[in-house]
Amino acid sequence: MTSIALPYLYALIFVALAFDFLNGLHDAANSIATIVSTRVLKPQYAVAWAAFFNFIAFMVFGLSVAQTIGSGIIDPKIVNPAVIFGALMGAIVWNVATWMIGIPSSSSHALVGGLLGAGIAKAGFSAVVFSGVSKTVVAVFLSPTIGFILALTLMLLVSWLFVRARPASVDKVFRSMQFVSASLYSLGHGGNDAQKTMGIIAVLLYSQGLLEGGFHVPFWVVICCQAAMGLGTLFGGWRIVHTMGSRITRLTPMQGCCAETGGAIMLFAATHFGIPVSTTHTITGAIVGVGAAKRLSAVRWAIAKDIVTAWVLTMPAAALIGAAFYYAAAAFG
Repeated sequence: MTSIALPYLYALIFVALAFDFLNGLHDAANSIATIVSTRVLKPQYAVAWAAFFNFIAFMVFGLSVAQTIGSGIIDPKIVNPAVIFGALMGAIVWNVATWMIGIPSSSSHALVGGLLGAGIAKAGFSAVVFSGVSKTVVAVFLSPTIGFILALTLMLLVSWLFVRARPASVDKVFRSMQFVSASLYSLGHGGNDAQKTMGIIAVLLYSQGLLEGGFHVPFWVVICCQAAMGLGTLFGGWRIVHTMGSRITRLTPMQGCCAETGGAIMLFAATHFGIPVSTTHTITGAIVGVGAAKRLSAVRWAIAKDIVTAWVLTMPAAALIGAAFYYAAAAFG
């Protein structure tokens, strides 16, 4: 294990927290797009609402996702500061690029891609923990699919239950219900996404021999990561909110509630089993699901296709960027 001076260690931790902040900024749309687009909450109130539930997520969930990122993507024994730097920069560069053009790509898979690229650049494919990577890759396809199915099913169920109700009454009920569904989704988002940065910081500390008793996530790391993500969400990502909330399909409060609830169920299950899924993939699948429940033509499939293209490109693009930054850091190290 290569040890570094404390100022460089602190700088890397700062970069990791900057990524977490950007993750919250980039993925704010996942938590608030539906409740904003249905006009249940104004954007400034919606981001504060989401940020609060992002922060308190550590009180609800364990740290199994952090364990997967820290020790289940690449072998922690090959990790050094250059690998961590490459992984973080691969994710940050890709996140900023997609944020600037308003494409809701996955911060989670950008981080996994950056970690894989930097790890393979250092030690070859022997560094890869294929069991952890395989469940992450499977989740790329399963999370939007399950989000789609859950949201579609919920939409059909509530439509049947309220078939005889007046539209104004239904709208009033689901405007209130959206506060609950948005809270649950934000809780799931904070629980799954913030843990990825926790895993990165923890494996960095482990590589420097600073964790006593084996690999684990110190409590101060948990608090810092949840706070950084909450602050990022508070600043919001308005371009992506527009794409997620209105360009894919127009949403009613009933649809918004079903999309958020379906997405939250998926995120809660994935976090429980330690699977680092994409909140972006999940909520997009759910939004498409509620749109398709109304009619297939209600979904703007060209926009959805662009988003799927970004998903496919995220991991390999972040991996290449991560490898490049690893080589640059190693050359100066």
